[in-house]
Amino acid sequence: MQTYREILEEARKGGRAVGHFNFGNFEMMWGVVRAAEKLGVPVLLGLAEGEQDWVGLRQAVALIKSLRDDGHTVFLNADHTYSFERVRAAIDAGFDSVIYDGAKLPTDENIKITKQCVDYARQSGRDVIVEAELGYIGEGSMVRDTLPEGIQMTSVEDAVRFVKETGVDLFAPAVGNIHGMLKQSGNPANGGAERVTFDTDPPIDVARIKEIATAVSVPLVLHGGSGTPNLADGIRAGITEVHISTEIRKAWHDATAEHFAKSAGDLAPYKVGKEASEAIEKVASDRLKLFNNL
Repeated sequence: MQTYREILEEARKGGRAVGHFNFGNFEMMWGVVRAAEKLGVPVLLGLAEGEQDWVGLRQAVALIKSLRDDGHTVFLNADHTYSFERVRAAIDAGFDSVIYDGAKLPTDENIKITKQCVDYARQSGRDVIVEAELGYIGEGSMVRDTLPEGIQMTSVEDAVRFVKETGVDLFAPAVGNIHGMLKQSGNPANGGAERVTFDTDPPIDVARIKEIATAVSVPLVLHGGSGTPNLADGIRAGITEVHISTEIRKAWHDATAEHFAKSAGDLAPYKVGKEASEAIEKVASDRLKLFNNL
């Protein structure tokens, strides 16, 4: 099977993006994996720190290995990891890629710790992809009432310096994206109820993406892809990996709630999770089609 580095390079040259989806249970994992399998595209599964603690580092690696042994083109990422120690633990456990998230730190400190992570990955004896980010887009996969406070866009100059001094394999700039997704108010015709669609957020800055993609030597990642209305434009401008979490969490939540509303006495987890997994598969499939020009 190809390495994740090779998958990324193919996507970059082909004007496509790899879909990254967080998972915290079997419904999410299987929903995403089955979507990717049916479309014949690779996929990256991610675990942020809380999800890593819930699933287990070695257990997650074993799950992904079993999927690959069965022929699935799937990779594992340590998403939003906030210390060198935790990045090191994920690398030692066997993750294919890791993200050091120092976006809230002063740039010099972010560069210093990111480079420490890169150096450790290079010494690991495996081809581990290291990603880092610059600029602040908020935190958490949630449905928001308002935009996160303190959003900071990434300048082209800062992006060039960061990539050069850290040696990262992937770079995640802040280009108008946000973590989570915004609510959208309904209209009087449907009772004014709040609803969530997949185009609720402000558009990302395509011109800034293109400038950064031209100026740096590594592929770009878009975090907070849930709710973003112009993802296809962003991919054409130079995004090579897109992160989706809130959309599939919302699909899981709504399908599970609907199941219990209809079948409150049905307690078998595999029955409860079936509808949620199918809902997640649909969301993942729609996004993977968009990312891969299908």
